[in-house]
Amino acid sequence: MALNPQYEEIGKGFVQQYYQLFDNPTTRTTLMNFYNAETSFMTFEGQQIQGSGKILEKLQSLTFQKINRIFTSVDCQPMFDGGVLINVLGRLQCDDDPPHAYTQIFVLKPVGTSFYCAHDIFRLNIHDTA
Repeated sequence: MALNPQYEEIGKGFVQQYYQLFDNPTTRTTLMNFYNAETSFMTFEGQQIQGSGKILEKLQSLTFQKINRIFTSVDCQPMFDGGVLINVLGRLQCDDDPPHAYTQIFVLKPVGTSFYCAHDIFRLNIHDTA
């Protein structure tokens, strides 16, 4: 398979759709449809999770209701298997918590004429050096 020439459009479109669903507590659980039942991986603040069922459990365990999010950058790269690598840098505030910078990385893999999220890594950019 070759590089997908639409990688930028695919990556940025995915990010918009993903966060639109994630930031609304009533639609957050529908994100499980973006992941594969067996082969998708999520790392959420260092916790490794595999498969859409376990990812759904993690999403359901998140208790915040209100999210304010600002994107600093959304960088996309094509992959040689037709997939898309996405790096999101931004700032978010959940409920009444103070705002924090965050990074989220996605790897979208092609399946037919669509994509699924094969890898998802989320980390708040909090530096605890003590």
